[in-house]
Amino acid sequence: MLISQILDDAETIRVVARNGGGKTRVINGARSVYSLAMEAARTGTGLEALIERKGYGETVDLDAAYKRGRLVSPINHPDPAHLHLTGTGLTHLGSAATRDSMHKKLNDGEEHLTDSMKMFRMGLEGGKPAKGQVGVQPEWFYKGNGTMAVAPGAPLVSPAFAQDGGEEPEIAGIYVIGDDGAPFRVGFTLSNEFSDHVTERVNYLFLAHSKLRNASFGPEILIGDLPADIRGASRIWRDGKLLWEKPFLSGEANMSHTIANLEHHHFKYSAFRQPGDVHVHMFGTATLSFADGVQTEAGDTFEIEAPDFGLPLRNPLEIEKPVKVAVKAL
Repeated sequence: MLISQILDDAETIRVVARNGGGKTRVINGARSVYSLAMEAARTGTGLEALIERKGYGETVDLDAAYKRGRLVSPINHPDPAHLHLTGTGLTHLGSAATRDSMHKKLNDGEEHLTDSMKMFRMGLEGGKPAKGQVGVQPEWFYKGNGTMAVAPGAPLVSPAFAQDGGEEPEIAGIYVIGDDGAPFRVGFTLSNEFSDHVTERVNYLFLAHSKLRNASFGPEILIGDLPADIRGASRIWRDGKLLWEKPFLSGEANMSHTIANLEHHHFKYSAFRQPGDVHVHMFGTATLSFADGVQTEAGDTFEIEAPDFGLPLRNPLEIEKPVKVAVKAL
């Protein structure tokens, strides 16, 4: 089942669902995906079972709604400060070579491993522990709260001070925290973990700066298990023409960590188990246009697509105008 959120003509959120290639229909009595997920958590009901119990109303043309700009992020929180955008890196087979090429020192003959390669090797050796065991912790980063989340079709805004604005095609897990502090997974979705790769390349300690950017996810959430082998495509369009395209792989068959291990090392922190919060946690990628020398420009459109996740995620790139910030003493 795929679920998403649209705005009707009265600017009210409607939650819609579809199975496979079937029709998209409004879920009766669902105010939002967030309210549905919290109801499922509180009642101990599976989300898909809860949706089926509520039943369906009218059909909608989801693709047409997308083209009209009527899709919103597939989950949100009434208070954006309680939605957290986070992620992990160096989790995918092949991603170490991409990242290492960005971080290698000028002396190509230097034999010691970079920090990136050390982290990747740790994942290969301990990222897939036996059931019930805890594996090695991954690279982790914070992107911001719900104010940084961008709806499918809306612009990803790169700050004026940024040195780059590049895509990262990833799968994200969507979670809500129950009233007792227990994390519940809603499902999985496509995401664009938009980042400043030039800043990151200057020094790996700038990773935190490079990640404090917009992110987009959706348009649809896949309920259920994550497919083991996900095959998609990442594209950049410029002036209506295809500028760059490359396949991307995800799912545990193409990763050095299990999803369970990545989830454990995120939710082991009590700060991320606050009742009622929403988490969008991105699992990493091995595919970057930046690694192929692409320099993005304002007006470019990113497109991330994988058949398991329904409609593709599209977002144009916008460059923010300079903002003067001054601190005033009280």
